[in-house]
Amino acid sequence: MTAEERPSKSIGHVRWTYRLRVSASARAALVAEWDRCRWLWNECVARSKKAHQGGEKCGPAALDKMLTEARRITPWLREGSSVPQQQLIRDFGMSRAKALKDIKERMPMHRRAGMPRLKKKWDADPTLNYTRRGFCLKEQRLHLAGGIVVTVVWSRALPADPSSVRVYQDSIGHWYASFVVPAQVEPLPGTGRVLGVDWGVKVTATTTSDDHDLPHAEHGRKAAEKLRRYQRMMARRRAPRGQPQSNGYRTAMHQTAKLYKKIARQRQDTARKWAKKVLRDHDAVAVEDFRPKFLAKTSMARKAADAAIGATKAALIEMGRKHARDVRLVHPAHTTMDCASCGARTKHALPLSERIYTCTVCGVVSPRDKNSARVMLVRAGLNPAGVEGVRPPGPPVQKAA
Repeated sequence: MTAEERPSKSIGHVRWTYRLRVSASARAALVAEWDRCRWLWNECVARSKKAHQGGEKCGPAALDKMLTEARRITPWLREGSSVPQQQLIRDFGMSRAKALKDIKERMPMHRRAGMPRLKKKWDADPTLNYTRRGFCLKEQRLHLAGGIVVTVVWSRALPADPSSVRVYQDSIGHWYASFVVPAQVEPLPGTGRVLGVDWGVKVTATTTSDDHDLPHAEHGRKAAEKLRRYQRMMARRRAPRGQPQSNGYRTAMHQTAKLYKKIARQRQDTARKWAKKVLRDHDAVAVEDFRPKFLAKTSMARKAADAAIGATKAALIEMGRKHARDVRLVHPAHTTMDCASCGARTKHALPLSERIYTCTVCGVVSPRDKNSARVMLVRAGLNPAGVEGVRPPGPPVQKAA
């Protein structure tokens, strides 16, 4: 049985997102539903702060009781569906529990989840969650609890019946439906080849195969002129503090958000296409487990952000999980200092200006990034040449989930 003939199996759940065509009446109903949910969220925040100051408990049971009482005495709240309101209570409880857990475990501030905050009308975009009893699909249209009907742009067919759906509006005013469905494994035919990947700024991904290197697409640099123009428009039209913004300012802000969204989609598209090509041609991939966050404080911050290393790595891991490929994360420590041929390590860290790696032990000369990509293969145990005498692996290699 070939890989194409094997039956697919479920590996958890994923989200499939589709664009929505929302009529004026449906938009008004969705916004009204969000106003009720937003009021309920702010009420939960107020109750939580009051309980925390008084040393009382404010768990899910107390919030459910509060919702029941609020719907009984408030006709405006009772006009909306109870499904998104109950889901909002669950989301609030999970956010609060995670924040309290991080505080209890004395998690560092930069890794700690913040306590739930108030959702302001002009700052929070509408987001409504519906469980299976709160929606259904009829004649290719999405019917939501409360009599709300919207048209879905079916760019692709759903692989299975969804268990829940999230209806939300993005920063530029477009509505989407995100369905939760079981994820399916789609195995690819074996190739017998392996690949090492090293991340960089000038070249986003340098691999052991010249045909699979990912050059810097520079999507952000190409759109920089338009972005500067829209930002200057926003600066000129900004109203003084405490006064409402003009329509001109909101128009410029919309154009800026629209351009940012386009750049993000271009980066995501480039990353997914490259990841699919890599995994189609290789059975196993050794990837540098690179954390690009520290680059935000360097002179390479803008170029590194435009490279979208984090998004590209995430796309590769997600695609490997979908196609049952072996993606291994290698710790980045000393990968630029080790020799891929003999395993010798330089006495000092190499400066970024030195792009050619020369081993002082075996005399091998190779491009610095190419040598690092081969080091990934050695550390992950995927070195096809079986070189002997290499330095033992340093930190443990993680297998991407």
